[in-house]
Amino acid sequence: MTEDHAASLYDAVNTWGADDEYFLKFGAGDGQSRILDLGCGTGRITFAIAQTGARVTGVDPDQPSVAAAQLKPGADRVEWIVGDSRAIPEERMFDAAIMSSNVVQAILDDAELTRTFSDIASHLVPGGRLTFDSRDPNARGWERWTKENSHRVVELPDGESQHWYQTTSVDEPAGLVDFGAHEVDAGGHEHVTADRIRFRSEEHLRSLLGEAGLVVDEVFGGFDRQPVGRGVGTLVYAAHRIRVLDEPQASAA
Repeated sequence: MTEDHAASLYDAVNTWGADDEYFLKFGAGDGQSRILDLGCGTGRITFAIAQTGARVTGVDPDQPSVAAAQLKPGADRVEWIVGDSRAIPEERMFDAAIMSSNVVQAILDDAELTRTFSDIASHLVPGGRLTFDSRDPNARGWERWTKENSHRVVELPDGESQHWYQTTSVDEPAGLVDFGAHEVDAGGHEHVTADRIRFRSEEHLRSLLGEAGLVVDEVFGGFDRQPVGRGVGTLVYAAHRIRVLDEPQASAA
């Protein structure tokens, strides 16, 4: 599978939805708003936020995805960076940051995720906001990742393609799920990309955010602000960087 084909397939499978509307509303701003999109991929939400007038920086460790984004119309409105949170320029500060498409689940190690949250916090202005989504382990979404439940046909530049997900192994105590992303291309050739992600509980993620100096404002169970457990099987967090007023006050001498 070529890099161009992989980027086209990703865009075709991941179409605009309620999650995008949520992140767009969170990040939309005027010409003075500075927004970080960490894990921007091929830039679907990144472009939408930039079109509202916000100044957007898109960061992603996958160079082919960033390259595909840079070829799209309007790419010059966005600052593109290949790398993880450590690649954010030291002097760059943001009013808000987003991590969409369950990108936190791709960060398997707790220490690495805490560092990522800490890096984001260090680049937010005091009171600056972060939002992200992560699938709720209580919803057991991996059980629906089968060909029967996830199969779809998408139209690509080189023809019609079939796509589905298939869970291959689950370690529930660790929250680790292995799965394959399957494609049968227009020529009838099947490609399988193996991946692993981690499911974390609401309390677990709250703890990691606190360690990184971020205060949780709200947690939803869906992108229409449903209560946890009554939405779409996800956890949607809104947090902010600790300000002076958030810090414990010292006792008077």
